[in-house]
Amino acid sequence: MPIYQLTDEIMFPNPELAEEDGLLAIGGDLRWERLLLAYCNGIFPWYSDDEPILWWCPKPRFIIKPNEVKISKSMKRVFNKGEFKVTFNNDFEGVISKCKELRENKEGTWITDDMKQAYINLFNKGFALSVEVYKGDKLVGGLYGVNIGRCFFGESMFSTETNASKVALISICKRLEEENYLFLDCQMHTNHLESMGGKFVNWEEFKIMLKQGIVL
Repeated sequence: MPIYQLTDEIMFPNPELAEEDGLLAIGGDLRWERLLLAYCNGIFPWYSDDEPILWWCPKPRFIIKPNEVKISKSMKRVFNKGEFKVTFNNDFEGVISKCKELRENKEGTWITDDMKQAYINLFNKGFALSVEVYKGDKLVGGLYGVNIGRCFFGESMFSTETNASKVALISICKRLEEENYLFLDCQMHTNHLESMGGKFVNWEEFKIMLKQGIVL
């Protein structure tokens, strides 16, 4: 089946039409209005510098329900020690820059310059969120994602100190739980996220949660 080619019009094909690997469409742009429409329908961009913009909607979906995040005994000790300070939306640009920089140094990154600016724009419009983890005055971990209604779509996280990214993930889950969010969308499965409470949900269940949680 041919992949749908987007135009300048801000629209997407039905997410049901995504390929088995999740690929739905190609092209378009990263205007905040298009990104907002994408996430409201369970779609997100993911591509490399040498590729056109690729839009994905994988099924089933891998999520963490905020009240189901797993906190090991060792992580409880980390929190009790108080060596890390956690803030929210204190340095979104710093977090996304660190995610980009550290991935580039390791295996290359899908956080292109255009992607970075697009999510900073979303943050400035009130549709993105960051978690910062500090050790002293140094930013040593964090994560960022798209924030719409009671739905949070995780994009990337980083850590330069052991456990700092886990502190960020647990902290955002606790905040989302307090604010009655329905899910944290991990988008793709990793063993690490599964160990933290991530699980697959079928597309029908995810669609229902989107409908319940998206409020603009």
